[in-house]
Amino acid sequence: MRHLFRFGAVARRENLVFLLRRYRSPKPATAPSPPTPPKPPKKPQKFSFHGITWEDPYSWMSNLNDKVAMRHMDVCMEQEEKYTEAVMSDSEKLQNKLQFEMASRIPFDLSTPPLRWGPWLYYRRVEEGKQYPVLCRRLASLNDEFISHKYPPAGFDFASGKRIEQKLIDYNQEAERFGGFAYEELSEVSPNHQFIAYTMYDKDNDYFKLSVRNLNSGSLCSKPQVDRVSNLAWAKDGQALLYVVTDQKKRPYRIYCSLIGSTDDDALLLEESDENVHINIRNTKDFRFVTVNTFTTTSSKVFLINAADPLSGLKLVWECPSLAHCIIEHHHGYLYLFTDAPRAGQSIDYHYLLCSPVNDPSNPRKWEEVFLNDEDLIVEDVDFSDKYLALILREGCNFRLCSVKLPLSTGKGAVKLRKLDIRYLSLPKHVCQISPGPNYDFYSSVMRFIISSPVMPDAVVDYELTTGRWNIIQQQNMLHDRTRILYGANSASVTLDNANSKCSGPVNSKLEDSQSWNELSEFYACEQFDVPSADGVKVPLTIVFSRSNKPEDKTPGILHGHGTYGELLDKRWRSELKSLLDRGWVVAYADVRGGGGHGKKWHHDGRRTKKHNSINDYISCAKFLTERDIVDENKLAGWGYSAGGLLVASAINQHPDLFRAAVLKVPFLDPTNTLLYPVLPLIAADYEEFGYPGDLNDFLAIRDYSPYDNIQKDVLYPAVLVNSSFNTRFGVWEAAKWVARVRDLTIYDPKRPILLNLTTDLVEENRYLQSKESALEAAFLIKMMDS
Repeated sequence: MRHLFRFGAVARRENLVFLLRRYRSPKPATAPSPPTPPKPPKKPQKFSFHGITWEDPYSWMSNLNDKVAMRHMDVCMEQEEKYTEAVMSDSEKLQNKLQFEMASRIPFDLSTPPLRWGPWLYYRRVEEGKQYPVLCRRLASLNDEFISHKYPPAGFDFASGKRIEQKLIDYNQEAERFGGFAYEELSEVSPNHQFIAYTMYDKDNDYFKLSVRNLNSGSLCSKPQVDRVSNLAWAKDGQALLYVVTDQKKRPYRIYCSLIGSTDDDALLLEESDENVHINIRNTKDFRFVTVNTFTTTSSKVFLINAADPLSGLKLVWECPSLAHCIIEHHHGYLYLFTDAPRAGQSIDYHYLLCSPVNDPSNPRKWEEVFLNDEDLIVEDVDFSDKYLALILREGCNFRLCSVKLPLSTGKGAVKLRKLDIRYLSLPKHVCQISPGPNYDFYSSVMRFIISSPVMPDAVVDYELTTGRWNIIQQQNMLHDRTRILYGANSASVTLDNANSKCSGPVNSKLEDSQSWNELSEFYACEQFDVPSADGVKVPLTIVFSRSNKPEDKTPGILHGHGTYGELLDKRWRSELKSLLDRGWVVAYADVRGGGGHGKKWHHDGRRTKKHNSINDYISCAKFLTERDIVDENKLAGWGYSAGGLLVASAINQHPDLFRAAVLKVPFLDPTNTLLYPVLPLIAADYEEFGYPGDLNDFLAIRDYSPYDNIQKDVLYPAVLVNSSFNTRFGVWEAAKWVARVRDLTIYDPKRPILLNLTTDLVEENRYLQSKESALEAAFLIKMMDS
């Protein structure tokens, strides 16, 4: 037995040796080689201007009339699409998760809050399974019967309320008229509520087409049906429509008057043959007049047309020898002009209000100032009703909203705004923007405003100007991912305790807290800093972060910037950013020069030859975030949209080591060639903003800040995702050229890819596609920070 046992043990040992000899340890799995970036063909072409010569290897990409070049472009775009998919393929699960999160925050029953005008409530809503909304109206007198009291408190019960609802325009049917795409730029209901004039984008011809629909019959009127329309205004109480058409370069240059129901040809009221002059028209709120603004880069004029007799001619009421913002309203026999025109030949930094009797016989017309200058209380915007004037004010960096009784004392000289009978209206904390609603009803004491904050979903608020009461008409509740649309008996309203009192400062209500305003400041912190720029100017910086993930070491962050056209930086709460905030990201906003909200000088100090100030401001804010350990120095991303893409790309050129990643959405990246040889029509405001190439100083500045012309050679760049589309203000060729040149000149690192993602033209109109694109951007940023 022992022998057998021993033999068995030896046999087993020999078998084991045999098996071990046959066994070969598997080779370590080799990581798949990273995808290879596309290499578009180079076709160098030399350009010269102002004695400066440069070479552009990818200028062929913008040659839209070259069929061979466009075939090459199609192939390149297909390669770019495949490359982006390959690079992002390992983040597919993350993209799906992010898209699910973002899509789940989109309200199921979408409707705009009903807008009261006369006897009607107008609103748009999206029907289940449809891509585009429907414009509807219903009589306000029949509204309360259909207020829903079910959970969630969605307001109007559309299911049972449809029998009192009148469909005006179904944009899904409009999409059938316009090749499957429905984008409306303008829509104006006539003051008699019998017609609606609206313009739809004709994608094939790249212009907006005017149509007029009879609201009683629902049918389209035979005329006017006009192409290339840029402005609308009603006259004769809805019996006549004035409209502006553009030339082939998209310059608004003619005004026509069409009598609804008439077979006569539309009458030409004004034609500007000077290619530098642009035209804009609008109704005064009481529909007594149509104002006509004509402007160039060096002049501004305002004319009046009597709406009761639109063929009676134009009357000049205002002019100034510079480009200025001019809005005229009419109130009880007086014209009110809100403008930022120079005073006594001196440029000013703010808007002011003037008034003049309609029938002033003097020539030139005499205008009287309404308010004395107060540099600590700036009037940002005004809105008139029959009995009240609403003012959006800025005190330092803080916004205010107030109302003043009308009529104002005229003929007695300007007065201090603070000494008037002012009623300040309730606002939440951290307001970053106040936008007036349509407010068509001149005779209503209720005015609608949209209140925005970085830590609060946009609130559509109706203010009762006589009492100070305010109703939140629409606001998404991010805690329950629902949107409430409140109107009528179910409205949540707040009355100020001292609503009947008048004060010189903001009124505080005991109900004015985060709960009544649906603020998220309990969960997300909002902090503000003044960051010194390269020249010592203080730049406002706003940061938002989750209170459960306070900024600490290794915190990733994203810095938004824009800084052009004097526009406010969009710091509104965006639900898609919640996915980053909840993952510990810091979201920051740099209010760089060139943008809005800080006066005209702030805008002018960041344009043309001073564009470098915008870029330096952005870089200073980026350094502040990392040096203060608010964001990890290796985990900062830049984000820029349109002209904001130029800002971020220029900052990357100067300090590529400052950023780990960036997202550029439909960016403006090749200003030298775009301003010199525009493929798409540009307007005077574009040249005023970025510079006139014909001016040597402007041209040198353009060459200096141009992202495409200043890419550093043999330097490691951050990872960049460029989102673009064939149907954008700045063509896809700009993005494609920049991407190709960055790959050419910089150090290649597969962990820092330069990606070009082409979005469909329908993204802006499709909530599903919006969440998909946002999920791709977020997944790209997370992937780059984790790599």
